[in-house]
Amino acid sequence: MTTGKRFRIGAVFPQLDVPANPLAIRDYVQAVEAMGIDHVVIYDHVVGADTTNRPAWNKPYSLTSQFQEPLVLMAYLAGLTTTLEFMTGVLVLPQRQTTLVAKQAACVDIFLEGRLRLAVGTGWNDIEYEALGADFAVRGKMLDEQMDLLRRFWTEESITYRGQFHTVTEAGLCPMPRQRPIPLWVGGYTPPAMRRAATLGDGWLPVLPADKAVSELARFRDMVAAAGRDPGAVGVENMIFAGNTMGGPIKDAGTVAAEVAAWRDAGADGIGIHTMGAGLGGPDGHLAFLRQVLNRV
Repeated sequence: MTTGKRFRIGAVFPQLDVPANPLAIRDYVQAVEAMGIDHVVIYDHVVGADTTNRPAWNKPYSLTSQFQEPLVLMAYLAGLTTTLEFMTGVLVLPQRQTTLVAKQAACVDIFLEGRLRLAVGTGWNDIEYEALGADFAVRGKMLDEQMDLLRRFWTEESITYRGQFHTVTEAGLCPMPRQRPIPLWVGGYTPPAMRRAATLGDGWLPVLPADKAVSELARFRDMVAAAGRDPGAVGVENMIFAGNTMGGPIKDAGTVAAEVAAWRDAGADGIGIHTMGAGLGGPDGHLAFLRQVLNRV
């Protein structure tokens, strides 16, 4: 199946393997743009768990896993790129103040001249929620309301809002974003995430194996139609993991290229290639791997 749209190939910014150095970050992102990659996906973690007194910790990241704050990083890279799109993947929205995120994203969208997509999700790290003073137990309901409020802020000069979690009285953002609204995608492959993407999202960012591409795309588009929306207007971009940060196997460039082709042929709108955990070393190794994949698709 083909959709007639241009298939987009993105790269996940390999935070764990790029030094926390502005020049190293600049060089990696500019090299990605030069090779023709469409977008960079930036992960979000504010704090990591100290595992000293958590012997049973089995999550992907910890205190020693370095993560740049995505919106701050995008603001830095806006003036250093010209065509590259930036996407959060995903911003853990319920642990953040919604109105502040609306303002930050609006400013970043201006700096990027409309090259921003905000993919959001509920996250999994209750330790982060605690540190940020947010309620982990209500994160799903919170996210649904946040998506509505963000779109209101990005499209209306002055809003009044009364929700379960938010109250805004005759207030608005200035300046407004370039995109009105900024595209809001939903990350995750759990049933609630899939439902949220189908009913509220501008797109869906799952993490699924290539052999599920045809069946899951069909199931998702049926859900979009059942919600009274146009399935062709809600994008799907799968995340392909080359490394083992989520516990899967390490894949070579040929295997990743085959998975890219599988999602393209199934009718997805694009993919993001996650290269962390693949033993690629520093930025040059990640760039070389991406080039190998591009040469095969």
